[in-house]
Amino acid sequence: MAITDKTEKDKKDLFAAYTEDSIRSLDWREHIRLRPGMYIGKLGDGTSMDDGIYILIKEVVDNCIDEHTMGFGRQVDIKVSEHSVTVRDYGRGIPLGKVVDVVSKINTGAKYDSKAFQKSVGLNGVGTKAVNALSQYFKVQSIRDGRLKTAEFERGVLTKEHKETATSETNGTLVTFTPDDTVFKNYKYIPEFLENQIWNYCFLNAGLTINFNGQKYVSKNGLLDLLQRKTNAEDLRYPIIHLKGEDIEVAITHENQYGEEYYSFVNGQHTTQGGTHLAAFREAFVKTVRDFYKKDYDATDIRASICAAISVRVQEPVFESQTKTKLGSLTVSEGGASMKAFVLDFLGKHLDDFLHRNPSVAESMKKRIEQSERERKELAGIKKLANERAKKANLHNRKLRDCRLHFNDELTGKDKLEMEARRLDTIIFITEGDSASGSITKSRNVETQAVFSLRGKPLNSFGLTKKIVYENEEFNLLQHALNIEEGLEGLRYNKIVVATDADVDGMHIRLLLLTFFLQFFPDLVKNGHVYILETPLFRVRNKQETIYCYNEEEKQAAVKKLGNKPEITRFKGLGEISPEEFGRFIGENMKVDPIILSKDIHIQKLLEYYMGKNTQTRQEFIISNLRYEKDLVAE
Repeated sequence: MAITDKTEKDKKDLFAAYTEDSIRSLDWREHIRLRPGMYIGKLGDGTSMDDGIYILIKEVVDNCIDEHTMGFGRQVDIKVSEHSVTVRDYGRGIPLGKVVDVVSKINTGAKYDSKAFQKSVGLNGVGTKAVNALSQYFKVQSIRDGRLKTAEFERGVLTKEHKETATSETNGTLVTFTPDDTVFKNYKYIPEFLENQIWNYCFLNAGLTINFNGQKYVSKNGLLDLLQRKTNAEDLRYPIIHLKGEDIEVAITHENQYGEEYYSFVNGQHTTQGGTHLAAFREAFVKTVRDFYKKDYDATDIRASICAAISVRVQEPVFESQTKTKLGSLTVSEGGASMKAFVLDFLGKHLDDFLHRNPSVAESMKKRIEQSERERKELAGIKKLANERAKKANLHNRKLRDCRLHFNDELTGKDKLEMEARRLDTIIFITEGDSASGSITKSRNVETQAVFSLRGKPLNSFGLTKKIVYENEEFNLLQHALNIEEGLEGLRYNKIVVATDADVDGMHIRLLLLTFFLQFFPDLVKNGHVYILETPLFRVRNKQETIYCYNEEEKQAAVKKLGNKPEITRFKGLGEISPEEFGRFIGENMKVDPIILSKDIHIQKLLEYYMGKNTQTRQEFIISNLRYEKDLVAE
């Protein structure tokens, strides 16, 4: 394209404006507040377990855990109210003369001295500084040998440094903070996410007691307790295998459900995106099993339906981002064994020994593997045809309107950290009908938000085998859009948002989609990737103001506020909401409800209850809730 004279002038003006005055030097606080994603990942509003408000808590608690790991303090007290967080440990306490520096001077801390903190979580001296900078109020107190030092901050700026005073309190550190609501907008803490976070700390530090909002959490058996909490005993093909060694602990079992489910940790940090230690475990498990049975089973058959946890301790770990969700370290310690060799040596000896000593477990594992082998071979021909069909469909249909964000593995440093943070913002909306998908498509953020359009109601997949995923075009294309055929490692979107009408049909579609995910890809739900989009039921407006309401109570309040008989619109479906209006509900003000499975839920029993035949209890449930459905239809 030819460049006009005006464009040339604009370019010259732009170059002319690039002077010494264009160069800025940001202090630590400004940089964190300007680029929070580099330090805590995505911001979010608390509806996702990896949102920033949970990372803030983690950064503070990690320091308490490091103290405990070093042998100082067996208890941590955590209180979380609607917006305020308090964390108290009983370790050594920050050296009193460095209390201000430790939370407000970048690259300042004890963890650069490997003798003071061996195999700790945080090594970059950034964590509490990020919490300080991103909190509208932050207070740190250190109790050390009968003396107390306190400092208070607002958005990283020191507002009051108290003089040292005498105290009779036990040694340790106490941090109180309130996340900045100009950064974390409309946020809320979800109790289940906090509880999961607390339990992980306990599982990884057997014997540590955490008092959380007045309730005591403690684990005696580490990863064994974790897997018992994450599984249902009647679903297990054999009792959980629990193995511990120096700097490594694993727990392994097989279930009846589809997929592979892993919980991986490094130095007490939950590496939700895995890394070199998890890759080493998956490879080592396959080799150990093949060697034990003296048979070259396919790796996918060995790992099918596995549920496992691995925790390793690494000296000076290298993570792929400040949020520490993926391990990059290739060795266990400086100059030590490779991660691959370390995990293989451990499993090759201890898992092999266990299987020899427990022949009934070995036989049950073999039966599970051979069952997966039979199922895979039965599916082989169907999968090939389905994959070819999906490739052709992707070229010609308009079911998927993808987002533009691509990930460049060659990025390093600041660019890589920012890209990882943006990756956490990716969303795919699953909706039904051309009008609804059209409205979302026109109003979405095309960089990070994709839309998948269903054609009518999905099939009820309860009780069906995975064969149906490939034979049913709708399910097959959805599977390929999400890229989950081989597991969660390839998942292309961090959030899967079901966006249906708020009526009986819409609820039925939600239920059918959730059945599909729970039946064939339960780890999507267990790992917090599936959500329900909340859209307003009513629009109440006059000439001065428009209020969108999500329930009858909000509508009545809006009518009272606006007065003078405002115009009230009842949205019967997503297609009735214009793209311009829709943009207000899928941007920063978007409301979504995460699908959370409590620890006592049995997936197959849950699906049988809601999606199986009409049992007496199910009929009673429907009858008792019929009033709600009638109200929806009548409005």
